[in-house]
Amino acid sequence: MKILVTGISGRMGQTVKLAVEQNEQTELGATHDVGQDVVAAMQQADCTIDFSFHGFTPELLDTAVAQGKPLVIGTTGHTDEERAAIKAAATRIPIVYASNYSVGVNTLFWLTRKATQILRDYDIEIIEMHHHHKLDAPSGTARTLAEVVCKETGMDYDKDVMHGREGLVGARPQRQIGMHSMRGGDVVGDHTVIYATDGERVELTHKASSRMTFAGGAVRAALWLADKPAGLYSMQDVLGFAD
Repeated sequence: MKILVTGISGRMGQTVKLAVEQNEQTELGATHDVGQDVVAAMQQADCTIDFSFHGFTPELLDTAVAQGKPLVIGTTGHTDEERAAIKAAATRIPIVYASNYSVGVNTLFWLTRKATQILRDYDIEIIEMHHHHKLDAPSGTARTLAEVVCKETGMDYDKDVMHGREGLVGARPQRQIGMHSMRGGDVVGDHTVIYATDGERVELTHKASSRMTFAGGAVRAALWLADKPAGLYSMQDVLGFAD
């Protein structure tokens, strides 16, 4: 499979390029950076892996739909309108759209779903830390973790997620998810979901030490898409975790 790697000047773009070159089932078809001709680049590949910038997504989607090419989207920080555009494009082409392509993190998503089903009445907090270059907060992975909790508890992300706390905020309501983002150094990505109640606390944690774990998962997703019909898929689908 020939792969187009977008966002090639970024850290993830370079890592995905290396992962493509190291996989015996894939080869580098082309690379792309924002501002270059994506139409010509996509014509040289069977599938695109995108870790660029969310503002580029609409152009990427239009090109992929026009050429009938599948997409693996790892870019985060999308607006509601951009997420709606991804869903619309997925009615025409197959797309894997995930906030994190690590097998370990996707296991964390699954564990969080199961833990929340059991510990739904506990106070739930999410903590994430990344390197000081990261542009968006909270991370896409942390947002996904919160969305998993919301789905299992009936809470609403926009209404019930508290992004940090400051001042006299009062006692913590039970119907709330605390979200805390830390930035510093060269941290690739740490995520923890905390379940706390009187007398005990349960913590689920994943720590990434190499971007290759994300890049390898993205290549795995691209290969998985090869025979899939149009639709919006997640890494949970790729790994067989979805039910």
